Amino acid sequence: MSETTGTTDISALRIALIGFGEVGGIFGAALAERGVAALTAYDILLDDPARGETMRAKAARAHVTLAASARQAVADADVVVSAVTASATLAAAESIAAGVRRDAIVLDINSASPGTKAASAAVVAAGGGRYVEAAVMTSVPPHGLRTPMLLGGPHARAAAPVLAALGFAATPASDEYGVASAIKMCRSVIVKGMEAIVIESFLTARRYGVEREVLASLAETFPGIEWEKQGTWFWQRVVQHGKRRAEEMREAAVTVREAGIAPTMASAIADRQAAVAALAAAGAFAAAGPEARWRELADCVPRDNAPGGPTPG
Repeated sequence: MSETTGTTDISALRIALIGFGEVGGIFGAALAERGVAALTAYDILLDDPARGETMRAKAARAHVTLAASARQAVADADVVVSAVTASATLAAAESIAAGVRRDAIVLDINSASPGTKAASAAVVAAGGGRYVEAAVMTSVPPHGLRTPMLLGGPHARAAAPVLAALGFAATPASDEYGVASAIKMCRSVIVKGMEAIVIESFLTARRYGVEREVLASLAETFPGIEWEKQGTWFWQRVVQHGKRRAEEMREAAVTVREAGIAPTMASAIADRQAAVAALAAAGAFAAAGPEARWRELADCVPRDNAPGGPTPG
């Protein structure tokens, strides 16, 4: 299936994905359905014995061609989407810059600080690409390509119609780098902070046997929130994606520090997320299953390994 939208011929566009994890996989499958000319992806985990085969199977189902390197993936691409972990943002930009076509759009959707985005922009520009900062403003599942994004940088307005034609819900926010990411990172302090606070509060309430009273009091004070449902959602997201969230909050802490403020809360939130991620990696929540409610997940936390305390060795 091919499609022409406005002045952008989707069927002529060649797309590269750097990073083929959860987000890269979702975008890859959706872009393949849009009927682009070519869709190529690269991920450093392709060489990982434990995860490489699973990633290859996912690419085959999505009709995405896998490349042997980032440089090979981006060589002929008109649009490159960088979807890696927050800590790998600059390294991904460097690998893209080594092979990017002149004037190709490089859409960086990673959750990184304004300073990291500006540094990445300089690297990509030196390689001849047109770097566009993107701030993803909510969880990609279940929205897919329609997940709201804010775009930033001098190429944001020019890239917006191309991205819209591809199906992205991307809105230019600023002609300067860093503004979109600052919005995202400040929001993340609240969103990821609520997750961390709920996990700490609910786990403690569960240990004392007072969760019913605590939730009732919260419902009275904040009647617009379904605390039972929201608590389960927060727990599930952190158990499943705590490592990625912790990395994002490390970047949020950098963002706060870049503004001349001590990142007291952002750093503590990152620690809480990382501790839950460590427990998940050690298999602490395996018996509960992915759809477990918050009480089941809380009961999986060992008393001598509560999040924020000693992590499994």
